[in-house]
Amino acid sequence: MSNIAGKAYAMNVITPMPVWMTWLQRFIFMLARAMPGTLAGLLNLRLIHFVRWVLVRRDQWPAGPSGKPVLTRDYMLFFSNFNGTWDQYIDAFADGIPSGLDMFWYASTKYPHSIPISSFKDYIGANQIHTNYYYNATPGAAQRDIKAALRVRNEVLKLARVHASSDPKAFALAYKEALVKVANSLASPGFAPIASVATRKADKARNEFIDMLEKKRGAANAKP
Repeated sequence: MSNIAGKAYAMNVITPMPVWMTWLQRFIFMLARAMPGTLAGLLNLRLIHFVRWVLVRRDQWPAGPSGKPVLTRDYMLFFSNFNGTWDQYIDAFADGIPSGLDMFWYASTKYPHSIPISSFKDYIGANQIHTNYYYNATPGAAQRDIKAALRVRNEVLKLARVHASSDPKAFALAYKEALVKVANSLASPGFAPIASVATRKADKARNEFIDMLEKKRGAANAKP
């Protein structure tokens, strides 16, 4: 599954909308930006790395091998990176901002609403496009792991400044204070446990690829 890279999952969803509804969807996005409280539930979902909705008009699609496509509808592109499995994300999303989802997909064709969740999952699955190539610079780290590492880094830099300008007693005191601050940020992240069939397949494919590279490397080193 190319959508999975370590602990992160990439989701891309393209939904059609009637041309006459595009202006209304754009107005809804403008309203959401002016009233950030409508996104409070989304901002509190710490499993999300990134999320965005983009309107693509029917004449904005690039030309392919067969030329520019002739479309009768506009489209909305939703893409996001998050920690965990597909099911976990959809459940958290629908639970966190159900009314927000209904607002953002309001103009999309045949949108069933976020509740009941089963219909919403069917809709997302039917309109999802898998990622052809997904690169993750920190596959063993989730968003919280990266933030924890940044907290540790900041404290280490502060300690370096204290060490350069104070005596051993002052440094020892600063070290103890810093250790208390980052005690909950010192865990080793590692890879996520197998949480779904898709993740299991991705893990199996990754291990097979690594084994193949090691065999090739071993064969190359064995040549005289």
